[in-house]
Amino acid sequence: MITQVHPPRPDELNAPVRVGVLVPLARPGWVESGQHLLAGMELAVSEVNGAGGIDGRPLELVVRDTAADPQRAAAAVEELAGLGVAAVAGEYHSVVARTAAARADALGLPFLCSSAVLDALTEQPTDWVARLAPPQSRGWRIYADFLLGAGHTRIAVAAQPSVYWESGARILRDRLAPRDGTLVALDAGVLTPTALCDELADSGATALLLLAGHPEPAVPIVQAVRRDPRLAEILIGAPAGQPELTAWATLLGDEGAAIPFLRYLPERLGALGERVDKALRERLSDAPSFVAFEGYDTITVLADVLRSHGTDRARIADSWPRVSVEGTRGQITFSRTPGISVWQWAWAPIQVVDRDPAEPTRFRILHTG
Repeated sequence: MITQVHPPRPDELNAPVRVGVLVPLARPGWVESGQHLLAGMELAVSEVNGAGGIDGRPLELVVRDTAADPQRAAAAVEELAGLGVAAVAGEYHSVVARTAAARADALGLPFLCSSAVLDALTEQPTDWVARLAPPQSRGWRIYADFLLGAGHTRIAVAAQPSVYWESGARILRDRLAPRDGTLVALDAGVLTPTALCDELADSGATALLLLAGHPEPAVPIVQAVRRDPRLAEILIGAPAGQPELTAWATLLGDEGAAIPFLRYLPERLGALGERVDKALRERLSDAPSFVAFEGYDTITVLADVLRSHGTDRARIADSWPRVSVEGTRGQITFSRTPGISVWQWAWAPIQVVDRDPAEPTRFRILHTG
């Protein structure tokens, strides 16, 4: 149990309550996801401050761009800790979030991870880190069940070298094996799209999963597969969620439709979710992705914690198991989940969806878990 408590100094009583934010806003990060994550956070901050802030003090975000670089994220956590933020929040990329979580844990800085899913977010159990996104093992098992239900048992994966992609492939393989399913590995870091299509055509696979970055090499692979008559019956899938992005539809058009991916939204939003959806559409001039809702929920949770427990870092970390907050996608509570080293929202909603070929701006729900 963390018990260290420091009373506020007189000069802190009217100062802003500062929260550090980690988001990918430059490539090679998935910039659109970073923009949506930040938009959700900024909307929530504006509402918190409109309602009186944190006991009369304004809530302020101190934003740092990680650009999907783990070392840049670690340096940002160090800087933010030195700036006196009450907590750090955000990040989209799992490998980056893992490095940020390790640094926050070492510094005794609370970290509420918004969107990264890698199960092993820290090497050892920690009280300093909590997470809103569902762990990869849960989401990708649901995705594997969807594939099996659709009759796919021999599945190719076009994968780049990464702890995140390797973890995803292992989860899929373990879920498929009891049903006599197999994975065929294709190295997206070495094979050209044309060479990958040749190997896919010879593999006997009925589905190809993109375990690779956006836009490179995922977009050229989709284009090559879609235009190869040998592969007309191949299902393309993207469990990591690349087709959620508007940039995906812009780059691929109709070729980007009918590619199932994981999305963390309920089948129907409640009253809060509907209101936030409308406000985010105005802020983004576009339909918000699930990542924008994760950003909003992150600040909603932190604001509740800060009001209830103050700005002392140790008290914030102590509060994770007592959180019970209405979010845009359900009631948010944190618990210990077997195999997960951080405080985890265990029941974030999960869908498998795709873009409708008849109307690529519309999403179809294919499976829920």
